[in-house]
Amino acid sequence: MIAPAPPPALTLSGVEVRDGARVLLRVDGLEVPAGHLLGLCGPSGAGKSTLLHVMSGLIRPDRGAVRWGGADIAGMSEGARDAFRGAHMGLIFQDFMLFEELSALDNAAIAAAWAPAPARAVIRARAAQVLRDLGIEAPDTPASRLSGGERQRVAAARALAGDPQILLADEPTASLDRAGADRLIADLVRMARAHGRTLICVSHDDHALAAMDEVRVITDGTLGGPA
Repeated sequence: MIAPAPPPALTLSGVEVRDGARVLLRVDGLEVPAGHLLGLCGPSGAGKSTLLHVMSGLIRPDRGAVRWGGADIAGMSEGARDAFRGAHMGLIFQDFMLFEELSALDNAAIAAAWAPAPARAVIRARAAQVLRDLGIEAPDTPASRLSGGERQRVAAARALAGDPQILLADEPTASLDRAGADRLIADLVRMARAHGRTLICVSHDDHALAAMDEVRVITDGTLGGPA
């Protein structure tokens, strides 16, 4: 069996995101080694989600470099950023963004709809396995009938179905009770360690942050040192 390629290291340098004259985000420098688990914390509105979106290429910074290995996604076109994200990343958003009429499995395997024909069965099989790993015992249940915790686990399975090298999670435990939050974080960390994935998690949850290798603080749009 061929070992999966390791995730690329992440380097941000001189990054700024602006809204007119206002600086929404400033990152002078940040290095995230391959396979590292990084937590990002700070007050609401401080720029945490903006930074995560810059890392994913969903937001192109006004200046600076965002390098995953040798690829500077800040310098790519929107289409190239989309392609890079699809090939390397899985994203978990605050909003579950499930299709209510689709089953848990169909939601988790939604990427198969846009994948080349030979890859569709692989994505669907991987989605089914991740759902089992995350404790979803009835994958045919429509999303409209799932609990909040189940919906978040389906959203996590969707992010993992493509076997990404990089997992970016924005407040993944915000809608969960303590037991559900602890279980999800334990599962995400376990899967990241087992597959050598880089995991970057924005959170207000002290339990989630405690599971990371390192935590950095964002205040007033500026990335500071370790928490």
